[in-house]
Amino acid sequence: MELTPFRIERWYDRYEFTTELMLSSSDCESVAVSDLLALEPDARERLETMRLGYTEVPGSLELRAAIAALYERTSPEAVVSLAAAEEGILAVEHAVLGPGDHAVVETPCYESALALARSTGAAVDEWRRSDADGWAHDLDALRKLVRPETKLVYVNTPHNPTGLQMPREVLDAVVELCAEAGAVLFCDEVYRELEHDPADRLPAACDLYERAVSLGSVSKTYGLPGLRTGWIACRDDALRDAIVAVKLYTTICSSGPSELLAAVGLRNREPLVERNRRLVLENLALADRFVEAHADLVEWIRPNASPIGFPRLDVPDTQAFCEQLAAEAGVLLLPGEVYDEPGHVRFGLGRRGTAEAFARLADFVAR
Repeated sequence: MELTPFRIERWYDRYEFTTELMLSSSDCESVAVSDLLALEPDARERLETMRLGYTEVPGSLELRAAIAALYERTSPEAVVSLAAAEEGILAVEHAVLGPGDHAVVETPCYESALALARSTGAAVDEWRRSDADGWAHDLDALRKLVRPETKLVYVNTPHNPTGLQMPREVLDAVVELCAEAGAVLFCDEVYRELEHDPADRLPAACDLYERAVSLGSVSKTYGLPGLRTGWIACRDDALRDAIVAVKLYTTICSSGPSELLAAVGLRNREPLVERNRRLVLENLALADRFVEAHADLVEWIRPNASPIGFPRLDVPDTQAFCEQLAAEAGVLLLPGEVYDEPGHVRFGLGRRGTAEAFARLADFVAR
């Protein structure tokens, strides 16, 4: 397996814990363990009396039942718990792909979706979107990319880094195309339930197509990244077994305390989601004001889902701009270079402290 440097995570490893204010985070404001335990009367006792042994390979039935409740046609038996969504990307792509196979990956994307597909030895084409046409999905281009040896199509909605929701008619067309080709549809849905208008929520891919794999996580929408808990949901038994076979070579099983806490969070997710949605919308208004006040510097396709957006900056070098901003103003942005989109930066709108971050950014660009 040959892997390219993981630019996104190397950037955060360099800056995340040494820069005062985050203005690029892809997750939402988190909670204390005590706040999570307070959501259910017996949760604290269950955690404190839990024995720290191995857990079931697919995850506890308690957690899988809480995850299955997110879907319409997907049972707990169709769910596999993971050590964060990152493990799911590796496990799914290595379960499905190998030398001689072909995959299509929607880009720009979270870097591992593309790098890990390539690491299987499969041929990989990018279904690339562009801000020049409003980040539209070109279905004709996708149809030309899919071929007889295509085994997997990866998409992401709501989308990282643009913060845009895939239109329902596009999702239906992608499902139809994968079904015609017999390809696995790998749908990264880690921002699902954080649509800015809940009425815009799409069905999960695993509910629409038996050979679809929906990828989820407690990290983003629910603001629980420290639990390092994700999952896949898939109604195809053979495909799911192949994914588990890869998991046996990575983590084998997940953390028992994390699974318990994740189940508590998911069973009581409505207040977590609504709190984070309100915070995102408040911060989106701050971003709107910044963009309007600096129209000569910044423009964007306004996001409609998730806590992120992907504006274009009129600066000579966005990575150098972000480095200088972190060093001199204590504000962290993510440069578009990590998505192969120089000229852009990623805004993160799910955390407290965003007003101060935008104020410092405004002062910095006014120099």
